[in-house]
Amino acid sequence: MSKLILQAGKERSLFKHHPWLFAGSVDQLDGRARPGDTVEVVSSRGEPLARAAYSPHSQIRARVWTFDLTESVDHGFFKRRVAAAVARRQALPELAGQEGLRLIHAESDGLPGVIADRYGDTVVVQLTSAGADKWRGAIIDALQLATGCVRIFERSDSEVRKLEGLEPTTGWLLGEAPPEGIHIVENGVTMTVDVVGGHKTGFYLDQRDNRKRLADLAKDKRVLNCFCYTAGFSLQALAGGALDVVSVDSSGPALAIAQHNLALNPALDANRARWREADVFTELRDLRKAGESFDIVVLDPPKFAPSASHADRASKAYKDINLNGFKLVAPGGLLMTYSCSGGIGLELFQKIVAGAARDAGRSARIIQRLQGSADHPVDLAFPEGEYLKGLLVQVD
Repeated sequence: MSKLILQAGKERSLFKHHPWLFAGSVDQLDGRARPGDTVEVVSSRGEPLARAAYSPHSQIRARVWTFDLTESVDHGFFKRRVAAAVARRQALPELAGQEGLRLIHAESDGLPGVIADRYGDTVVVQLTSAGADKWRGAIIDALQLATGCVRIFERSDSEVRKLEGLEPTTGWLLGEAPPEGIHIVENGVTMTVDVVGGHKTGFYLDQRDNRKRLADLAKDKRVLNCFCYTAGFSLQALAGGALDVVSVDSSGPALAIAQHNLALNPALDANRARWREADVFTELRDLRKAGESFDIVVLDPPKFAPSASHADRASKAYKDINLNGFKLVAPGGLLMTYSCSGGIGLELFQKIVAGAARDAGRSARIIQRLQGSADHPVDLAFPEGEYLKGLLVQVD
């Protein structure tokens, strides 16, 4: 096994069990290693520290598989790690019976670069790192064994694969698309899941609890849902008894699926739903000009800052939508606002929202901090795993 030798003093993060090693921490590679190969990480003094997947094309030069130097990284390793991730979710009562569930949450489940989501009897896997790609066969076998699924679809098409020197890869690895499509029931609402062409693995499972929170708040309320995608928040608001739900997205195809989802739920009153295909930034201003106001405004935008280098530009975008969101909230109403950008931390996000409230001339207070669902755990040694952060704000 080749050795990845660190520069002096760069081993501190490994002592804290952080799984990433950046290129600037590496002194040299002793031996030869191809992308995804397992290397032994050693300190400048030659002290063995971890076993990691080597990625010569990425600024994250290595991702740690294990800090146990007696543990081999082989097929058995992935069988154990995948089974442990599935078992952790089975141990949580709030996840029992969920048809849509994240089974593997990358570094936080000890499997860097591996995402796996289950939709009924279909599992969608996303491999985003050189190490995960190298061990794809073992990972797929372990998933089938641990879940007994009848279908596995690969959605390894995210932009981060380019940073690893990897080409996008998608397709059915087990089984084929069911003719009736893939659907899940979440909190009593039936939703279509487009595993082939939808965002992420086909659905935003991380917002499950927050959608339920909106349902609990929505009775007799007027709701504006921005960046609605396929209407997960919108349908939960209707299920909670909202009087009127306006859903805005720039994607016509996403809105078509959203309206199809509404039709799948005949118990929901379609007359209470309005759809707007528009740029959200522009639509927020247009709604203000039209004199509209809402009891609850939901802002769940896409990732504006994939890394810290994009934080300044992203901050302006978050400020813009939140400022206009505040101006549309009726006195005593609520703003439910989110960031899924890894480059925007919770402290910065709160400062942005506070600045937006001030510039909008509104007084507001946080009544709840919002985060991902329990199937999206965050390893204590890997705070970067907490990418989704949200605030529920009451506005005067």
